Amino acid sequence: MKYYLIVGEASGDLHASRLMMALQKYDSNAEFRFLGGDLMSEVGGQCVKHYKELAYMGFIPVLLHLPIILKNMKLCKEDIAKWQPDAVILVDYPGFNLNIAKYVKKHTKIPVYYYISPKIWAWKEWRIRSIKRDIKELFSILPFEVPFFEQKHNYKIHYVGNPTVEEVATFRSEYTESKEEFCERNELTNQPIIAILAGSRRQEIKDNLPSMLEAAKHFEDYQLVVAGAQSIDESYYRKFLGSNNAKILKNETYNILSHSTAALVTSGTATLETALFNVPQVVCYETPLPHLIRFAFRHVIKVKYISLVNLIADKEIVQELLADRFRVYNIANELYKILPGQTGRTAMLDNYQSVRERLGTSIAPEKAAEIMVTLLRQ
Repeated sequence: MKYYLIVGEASGDLHASRLMMALQKYDSNAEFRFLGGDLMSEVGGQCVKHYKELAYMGFIPVLLHLPIILKNMKLCKEDIAKWQPDAVILVDYPGFNLNIAKYVKKHTKIPVYYYISPKIWAWKEWRIRSIKRDIKELFSILPFEVPFFEQKHNYKIHYVGNPTVEEVATFRSEYTESKEEFCERNELTNQPIIAILAGSRRQEIKDNLPSMLEAAKHFEDYQLVVAGAQSIDESYYRKFLGSNNAKILKNETYNILSHSTAALVTSGTATLETALFNVPQVVCYETPLPHLIRFAFRHVIKVKYISLVNLIADKEIVQELLADRFRVYNIANELYKILPGQTGRTAMLDNYQSVRERLGTSIAPEKAAEIMVTLLRQ
């Protein structure tokens, strides 16, 4: 069968590539065409557009590049209509993908499957209308999305497990480098490590990294290691180091977490990865207009937490320092509470177990692929 996939960023490229490999297991004749990235190209098929030509985040960048975005949407719609796949598979990236889904539903009989559902429980809940209208099947990787869609909105979905669980488990089972070898290879000392995961976008790094470094440098018995994002030049990180002697390691996030004692982390998948590596953490997220954001969290925004760890557990396991709580003193204070010998560390590690249990043991791309192929053959 023929599968047309659309992703809009690096994480989508990773998840889609693993889904494609799983689809090949259940469908030996699988053909792929996609808007995606290098990892998807390695699996096989035809890349129509690289996601780097699609990925514009934020109101101003989207506005400035609107002609290009509309051109890419038109290209994608025409390409789907011409190729006539057996299924269109959307991966996250809702602003672009829901527009494509509307077109496919209206102008073709091709089923649209959504893998890694849009996070409408956090914002833009009104998008449920277009999801119910245009999406044939929705595949979730977060267990708390099931009651949100099925009970609140009466829309049946598939929870297939979380791909990060398998990715971390696979890495940990294959990674054999000792801490001494890791430190020697990267010219680090033998001191325990505080990992700093300041986000994958320039604005996140600019907003969060300076305060994270300032807070962590007070712990002189530890060395600071910044996990550099693949798409960000090391020179960009160095602008924020000042006199701090933190080490920047690119493309080694899992290696760093394997040997870290504690971590300072921005929100996103990194909070879940850190928990799965059993590293106690403090979540830090600077926002503009902090008091307004705090008001919004109390009265407008529909979720209680920003970290996946707390959202999955449905309680505060890790401290979230955002908006008016994002201060160097608070970061340092909460970091101290999760270092060895402190009671906050033991409690957090115990609570991590409940997160793993809620995520389950299903291998997300395998489960999703099996369901997709079964439905298409029916």
